[in-house]
Amino acid sequence: MMTGLAWRAVGLALAAGFAADAGAQLRVATYNITDYPSAGLREADLANAIYGVNPANGLTLRPDILLVQEMESTGGVNNLRTFLNNAHGSSVWALATFVAPNGGCNDTNNAVLYRTDRVSQIAAVTVSVGGCDPNPPRTIQRWDLGLVGYGGAPGSILSVYSTHMKAGSTTADLNRRLVEAQRVVANVAVLPSGRHVLIGGDFNIPGSSQGAYTTLVGPNPSAPTGPFFDPIFTPGSWNNNGAFRFVHSQDPSTQMDDRYDQVLVSASLLDADGMHYVGDHTRPFSTTTWNDPNHSYRAWGNDGNNFDGVIRTTGNTMVGASIAQSLINVAAGNGHLPVYLDVRVPGRLGVSSLTVNFGLVAAGASATADLQVFNSADTALWNAAGIALLNYTLAASAGFSAPSGPFSDAAGGGANSHTLSMDTSTPGPRSGTLTIASNAGDRFAPLVVTLVGEVLCPADWNADGVVDFNDFLEYLNDYNSQDPRADLNGDGVVDFNDLLDFVNLFNTPCP
Repeated sequence: MMTGLAWRAVGLALAAGFAADAGAQLRVATYNITDYPSAGLREADLANAIYGVNPANGLTLRPDILLVQEMESTGGVNNLRTFLNNAHGSSVWALATFVAPNGGCNDTNNAVLYRTDRVSQIAAVTVSVGGCDPNPPRTIQRWDLGLVGYGGAPGSILSVYSTHMKAGSTTADLNRRLVEAQRVVANVAVLPSGRHVLIGGDFNIPGSSQGAYTTLVGPNPSAPTGPFFDPIFTPGSWNNNGAFRFVHSQDPSTQMDDRYDQVLVSASLLDADGMHYVGDHTRPFSTTTWNDPNHSYRAWGNDGNNFDGVIRTTGNTMVGASIAQSLINVAAGNGHLPVYLDVRVPGRLGVSSLTVNFGLVAAGASATADLQVFNSADTALWNAAGIALLNYTLAASAGFSAPSGPFSDAAGGGANSHTLSMDTSTPGPRSGTLTIASNAGDRFAPLVVTLVGEVLCPADWNADGVVDFNDFLEYLNDYNSQDPRADLNGDGVVDFNDLLDFVNLFNTPCP
């Protein structure tokens, strides 16, 4: 373990490059940290790899959810959490429920760490326990994580799997990878419809035609059917193929020639609605630049100039020399780069009031009221650019009307104002509802706003619900004072014709 003085030295060395929390979209990263901690704790290099900032472009990894592989013990992964908190500068990192390796054929397991100011663990499910052939070597878990501030509503839950499939090219190796993929897919099948899901890790799969991969994405990776999809739409034979040099993740310390490390996502994260991947999944990742503007997906540290060699330090246009060297050091001679992607968080539904009161309105008169609807997602936590549009429709019950939509609102902007109407054709009390259906991530069901009002007889001038002589006196007061509301015939003049109209109203029973 590093001493407090050692951590202070690391902090001072990195302070110039550290950026403050940007509060942008949710970032999910996967990182195979070789034989942790047997290959050494590597805190300084891990801190720099994860929290360091390239001074040339301001880029930093800084994930909110970190999927890790090759964790050898509970103590080791807890140590990882400690150094993440030290690197961050406060105790925001937590370890999701972890199943320790049981020894023998199961010598390392996968884990998930997350920032508690961004997400919380809702549930953890063990899908399969690691073991010997024919089983997958490592325990498969699913973690359900909910966004902070969204109350655990379905649209705010992200289910994640961290995987480290069996390495090797023998028939037994391929079969064990296939079994793992099949068990994950079977577990996805029991999740609620529309659940946001991703799987990330070290797949040890050299090409998209392999059975384990086609089980995850469908029989034809060039026309995937799911349940998972490659968000950078880059199928092919990745191993030792320079055409894929911008997405290779292994090995930064010897030769970059494999795309073993990936993050795959569910279709619900690719619809640009609510919680979704930041990028265009219909476009393959660039073959000419690491800085593909169509994708947030990156192999952190790979600037594309490293094929079949050690990632370069001097001149590394993605991460710069310092972070590149730390990534090499963490790999410990047989390791991986982190791979990450960004996810926009869903909007939240805000209204100016949960009750709209039209008040007392004369029969036949116009009765309207305004309601403001807005995206109330926390821009201080997520940044407006990291929050998805709030999309919604309005539906009023009988006796009321509202514009149906659809409507949209971005977080951090002004509210949308909608004019609602109440039917005044007959007198009596009114009550109803306005149902707002939306893609808000904090909703378990559509939001229902209560609508109330009362339609009065036109002659009920004092609005006490009774037509009597007091109404006649009240009208005479308004008539004599030339109050504009006494202009019953709407000709712009309060005169004897208006008085005659009121006498007729007074003598006519309410409809």
